[in-house]
Amino acid sequence: MKLLDGKQCAQTIKQQIAEEVTLLQAQAARLPKLALVLVGDREDSLSYVNSKAKNCTKLGMLCDTYHMAEQTSQEELLHLIGQLNADAAVDGILVQLPLPDHLDADLVLDAVDYRKDADGLHYVNLGLMLTGHHYVLPCTPNGILQLLKANDIPLKGKHAVVVGRSMLVGTPTAILLQQQHATVTQCHSRTTRLAAVCSQADIVVTATGVNQLLRPEDLKEGAVLVDVAMNHDEDGLCGDVYSKKTAPQLAERLSAMSPVPGGVGPMTIAMLMHNVLELYKKHR
Repeated sequence: MKLLDGKQCAQTIKQQIAEEVTLLQAQAARLPKLALVLVGDREDSLSYVNSKAKNCTKLGMLCDTYHMAEQTSQEELLHLIGQLNADAAVDGILVQLPLPDHLDADLVLDAVDYRKDADGLHYVNLGLMLTGHHYVLPCTPNGILQLLKANDIPLKGKHAVVVGRSMLVGTPTAILLQQQHATVTQCHSRTTRLAAVCSQADIVVTATGVNQLLRPEDLKEGAVLVDVAMNHDEDGLCGDVYSKKTAPQLAERLSAMSPVPGGVGPMTIAMLMHNVLELYKKHR
């Protein structure tokens, strides 16, 4: 059984980014810059933003963080985004979610110039991805794809089941896998006979946030599992399927699987860094 080690794969990607940035530094060129926007004081959001900023700095890229008060108005937030859109020194913009309840997240995300959309979630970028002519790809779905490719998991002609329908992970992942010539079935937590559908799949990607959504015996022997979810049980972090308790059974049954944590999570950050560099190249 092959462990899909997201930490190792992400490190390889980030090393490549660091080498490109080093060349830019040697040329005395303007360096790629990410603008991070955080509204409020949620501890988890603050932790995520700090992690993204540290990754930028470690790779030699620039990063500015805009920490706005919880009571920030829609108008104030949109004004900041407008300023960042117009700033020629900013290549990528990321608005940390979730936003406080009084703010319209869709309106805010759509206000970001799609050419500076570091998350790849702007409706223009999602539309371009759908046509196969992407400008920048969503971080987590692309991270899943790159993790599978780095581990030589064949996709062409394989039956992949994606459990999840969000525009953040599930739907873009299904599209990207289909574009790699996999035959894709998209399900969700309310799909009837979900286990029966997954038992026929060569590749199963789960991203619902429902702990113990599937059991190891619900997956086909020799299948590949990519568990995107970050849930909690009595043993700590777990996925929709993967946990400390199920890991031994999954290892016996599957040909490859991603752990939780250490699987898709590190890949999401790596692809964000990749997107910042790609947007910089296009911006130049």
